[in-house]
Amino acid sequence: MYVSHPTAAAGSERAAGHRTPEQKAWDLAATVCDPEIPVLTIADLGILRGVRMFDDGGMVPAVEVTITPTYSGCPAMDAIRDDLKTAFASEGYPNVHVALVLSPAWTTDWMSEAGKAKLQEYGIAPPSGQTAVDGKAVRHAGPVRLSLAVKCPQCSSLNTKELTRFGSTSCKALYVCQDCKEPFDYFKVL
Repeated sequence: MYVSHPTAAAGSERAAGHRTPEQKAWDLAATVCDPEIPVLTIADLGILRGVRMFDDGGMVPAVEVTITPTYSGCPAMDAIRDDLKTAFASEGYPNVHVALVLSPAWTTDWMSEAGKAKLQEYGIAPPSGQTAVDGKAVRHAGPVRLSLAVKCPQCSSLNTKELTRFGSTSCKALYVCQDCKEPFDYFKVL
């Protein structure tokens, strides 16, 4: 069985205490944190795409975890792979394969609302806007809409200015608040 994401049905099974081994494996994988933004799990980011358990002839099932990087050159993927293997090994699953899947490409639409709230609390402005509707890229006819302001995660002011398109990582831009004068990262909409 392959669990691609928790569903409403899986949620009701969990509430009843009837979680499948795959759902338990998903929950374990979902505890792994992003090494660049440690307040977010890979589930919060939406890069955890699936978990599959299978018999490889060993004493315990083997596990395959599928993740999609935030962008194809993301340096955090090696650390995430190692952390996933460590998490599963500590629970008695020594045979873990982590598959990187680049298609479909990751989008900030996959981030959870809880993850966006954690970013805000951590001092990083969460992405705003939507890149897709019903899983399809949004194409606007006519002029391209621009985001005029990014809310400061410190004081909530919209009086902010982009300092550089690339911040501490490629998926963030560096901004400064004109009111409280604090610099902050903004997680770009991708």
